[in-house]
Amino acid sequence: MNNYGIETYTALFRFYAELNDFLPFGRRSISFPYTFTGNPSVKDAIEAIGVPHVEIDLVIVNGEPVNFTYKLREGDQVSVYPVFESLDISEVSPLRAKPLRKTKFITDVHLGKLTRYLRLCGFDTYYRKELTDNEIVDISLSEGRIILTRDKGLLKNKKVTHGYWVRSPEPKEQLTEVLHRFDLNQELKPFTRCMECNEQVAVVSKEEIGEQLPPKTRKYFMEFKRCPGCGKIYWEGSHYDKMKKFIETLKA
Repeated sequence: MNNYGIETYTALFRFYAELNDFLPFGRRSISFPYTFTGNPSVKDAIEAIGVPHVEIDLVIVNGEPVNFTYKLREGDQVSVYPVFESLDISEVSPLRAKPLRKTKFITDVHLGKLTRYLRLCGFDTYYRKELTDNEIVDISLSEGRIILTRDKGLLKNKKVTHGYWVRSPEPKEQLTEVLHRFDLNQELKPFTRCMECNEQVAVVSKEEIGEQLPPKTRKYFMEFKRCPGCGKIYWEGSHYDKMKKFIETLKA
């Protein structure tokens, strides 16, 4: 019972793997007590502790898997596990019907450079600076896109079903992080998507675009691609070689 005469209860929580990124150091990779009143769901407790529900694939209470509506009880021992991207645990976990194997993304305002890198690698990535959090969630749901964000609060929206909090502040590290998190290294299709507007580029003849090319480009290059959305033209110049080497390091 607390100082206000309200009866309190205690459950033990432990979070595993990268879920510890959301916790203060004193709670990482250990069991710790969580005090509660009333009859909260395990989902409410997990998010009160600071971990977005969308990052979780399995919750075990007293040795048994439960869903997010499970009501906490005095003395419960709760183990919380992250999304298992490369494993289908749907027969064990009641939280998801299938693992998150989508490769379409929507990114928030803080991830403009990551967006370009993902498009460079061939991943369908929706981005507009002016989108509100609610618009991001609605597009994610309607188009089956995984939300990538630097805002933990966005992933606590109860409507969010697929999302990931990007840990690193550095764009190249962010790309490596996302490829690893969603096991995408075998799905890279570089130079197939426009980095500006996200459309898939198509081969175009030199004759068709000759007047739009710089003189030296027109003289020394023969193969081109063009975005049907914004009209941007791509060719294998020096910048292409640098990006190709960058992608090879990602594959390695």
